[in-house]
Amino acid sequence: MRSFVIIWIGQMFSLLGTSMSGFGLTVWAYELTGSATALALVAFFFVTPMLIFSPLAGALVDRSNRKLMMMLSDLASGIATISLLLLYSTGHLQIWHLYVANAFMGTFQTFQWPAFSAAITTMLPKEQYGRANGLMSLSETGPEILAPILAGALLGIIGLGGILTIDLVTLLIATLTLLSVHVPQPPVSQIGLESRGSLWKESVFGFSYILKRPGLLGLQIVFLLGNFFFTIAYTLTAPMILARTGSNELALGTVNSIGAIGGVVGAAALSAWGGSKRKVHGVLSGWGLSGILGATLMGLGRGIPVWTSASFLSSFISPFLNGSNQTIWQSKVAPDVQGKVFSTRRLIAWLSMPLATLVAGPLADKVMEPAMQPGGSLAPIFGPIVGVGPGAGMSLIILFTGLIITVIGFSGYTVPTLRNVETLLPDHDQASSDEQFQIAPAD
Repeated sequence: MRSFVIIWIGQMFSLLGTSMSGFGLTVWAYELTGSATALALVAFFFVTPMLIFSPLAGALVDRSNRKLMMMLSDLASGIATISLLLLYSTGHLQIWHLYVANAFMGTFQTFQWPAFSAAITTMLPKEQYGRANGLMSLSETGPEILAPILAGALLGIIGLGGILTIDLVTLLIATLTLLSVHVPQPPVSQIGLESRGSLWKESVFGFSYILKRPGLLGLQIVFLLGNFFFTIAYTLTAPMILARTGSNELALGTVNSIGAIGGVVGAAALSAWGGSKRKVHGVLSGWGLSGILGATLMGLGRGIPVWTSASFLSSFISPFLNGSNQTIWQSKVAPDVQGKVFSTRRLIAWLSMPLATLVAGPLADKVMEPAMQPGGSLAPIFGPIVGVGPGAGMSLIILFTGLIITVIGFSGYTVPTLRNVETLLPDHDQASSDEQFQIAPAD
């Protein structure tokens, strides 16, 4: 537990710096382009390499030292941040530089999540997975409370260059914490031996593993569909708020910070409680509630009070949703194949996200925004619901994505193999000896 907490603290610092630089770069990009499409492409170039290289990264994580893989991701983020800082300091930073930097970071970030997720399994007993995943959610959401406020306040004092410098310092802290602890390698299981072979064979192993287990596949289909519509809503939220407030950075920072507070409260509750006994309720009900209380409410809002409420509720639910799902996978999948399986799992869950980012910007800029201006084709129908003018088209898109997400989440209860995944599939340490036999620790 001590080693886990040390790594966790390092991640808290790192994500604080990352959130601050992300906020600063978002404001810089929107002020430069005034385009939702430009912001969507920034996300597209980060996510797409993560999907392309996920199977290969998973195989390499299981073959390699997991702490080294995590450090490699931090090093790549540092190189990209230094490059952006130099370009900005010399007056040469352009929007396409963000695309290149995000593609580079996304490629190496592919190693971070499966390596860390698998490391938790070897560092802690499974009874603590729920609480550990709650702490991980806390490390992701906690820094976002301070990041928008700090970044918004510091932009006028130290500028974007100073924000990027802070990001570099926090990355260094995260790397030093990793160097100071021992992360055990997993023991070798029978299924782990069966998965070994060429790099190609190990890269595609995760697909066959998941396809043979309908309950796990069902979980990923829910995330595949939910993430598509959530990504559209998330991509448009920042430009929607900026458009409806006249590029008010404080308004955007307030909404983000209140959302982060919701995430911290939810993560703290999950860390203390550990989640419901049946984790599948956290997944399916989490998706359903986040749709109606998060995106739908966000789309209906026309000012900071409603936006902050929606942001708080969505973020409060998120740790229960993601933490419950993570606990199911950590309990069911043998530790020495988690790199391969978890990478494939993320590929399936995130497969629709690049398409969503590409759809969101043009749909807003070319179709829905013009249609929701005074005199627009949709303004008489939906104007009484979301209003008209700048940002109204994006609000309408967010509203509809929330309703669809709600249907996706609750409809999962109608599928028995998904609803009963925890009882139909044994935990990895309870499986039959011919499938999961512990042999010896890996090197």
